[in-house]
Amino acid sequence: MDLRLSPTTMPVAVRPGLAAKTASAQVAGTPDNGFSGALKSALQSVSQAQNQASTLQREVQMENPKVSLEETMVAIQKAQIGFQATLHVRNRMVQAYTDIMNMQV
Repeated sequence: MDLRLSPTTMPVAVRPGLAAKTASAQVAGTPDNGFSGALKSALQSVSQAQNQASTLQREVQMENPKVSLEETMVAIQKAQIGFQATLHVRNRMVQAYTDIMNMQV
């Protein structure tokens, strides 16, 4: 059984030449396209949906004729579904972390 690490299975910080590229990319301010970037954009979209729902709700309460109740209710439901999905992802990540930490080496 060969247990050597190939360049594709090495951790990112250990890969020759790749650590310098990622460090320069982070300094340059380019967005991270990995898991953290996807998670960050998902959290931003959920936050944006919640802000939009609260804005529409406020407008309906102020009896703005340009904002319909149906549109507001749909926005609130979208924000609620997004928040629940975010909670499920967080719970899965915490569970995976605790499972990994409890593994015996």
